[in-house]
Amino acid sequence: KYIFALIIFHCVSVADSVSALFGCYVAHCQFTSPDGHDAMFVDQFYFNKVLEVQYNSSVGKVVGYTKNGIKVADKLNGDEGFMKHQIWKSNLCKRNVQMFYDGRQNSVEPYVWLRSVDAADSRRPSMLVCSAYNFYPKQIKLTWLRDGKQTTTDVTSTEELPNGNWLYQIHSYLEYTPTPEEKISCMVEHASLMKPMIYDWEPSPDSGRDKIAVGAAGLLLGLVFSVAGLIYYKKKSSGERFFLINIK
Repeated sequence: KYIFALIIFHCVSVADSVSALFGCYVAHCQFTSPDGHDAMFVDQFYFNKVLEVQYNSSVGKVVGYTKNGIKVADKLNGDEGFMKHQIWKSNLCKRNVQMFYDGRQNSVEPYVWLRSVDAADSRRPSMLVCSAYNFYPKQIKLTWLRDGKQTTTDVTSTEELPNGNWLYQIHSYLEYTPTPEEKISCMVEHASLMKPMIYDWEPSPDSGRDKIAVGAAGLLLGLVFSVAGLIYYKKKSSGERFFLINIK
């Protein structure tokens, strides 16, 4: 029985006159059967040729192999979003097995991520990003909706970008100024979907409270420094008067 593997490498190296750092991410889909029922998805990260962490779909969790890797693994295993994405990639692995054996590419449903990004310039509005990953065929359509109506104002998008593994990704950006109770959504249309899928943006409920907390902390810190400055000034003034008295 032969064992096949579809492998993706992504490595980054940083070198200087003192040392060289080398990080490498390896993902592979290992299988032996045409239907992909025994397909196993493995994510690995190496640092300076040492395996730090690994996710194996047959184990269902991230395992650390170094002191630092164990800390990272514990954090990732507690990240619900990360683990859901790993399960999605494991299922994608099984679908890719069928494409490999069939010699043709069936449609692959995109993984969609809708998020907000703070503008670098405070004078500019905020930005929402709608990203679709790992889909096939190439043709796809992303549409922004504001209160259910299509908008093209302040919208920019990339072309469909090849991943190098038969699949594609695309990103669309919407500049916006938040308004109370406005509903903003990203609609995705693709051959793999029975109907257009709509993803609603949900602002973090804690974002407002976080800003208030930061502002209160800043105010308190400023008050502390003001009081400390006043005490220092009083002591310094008292010391100067005492010095003058002793001179006389």
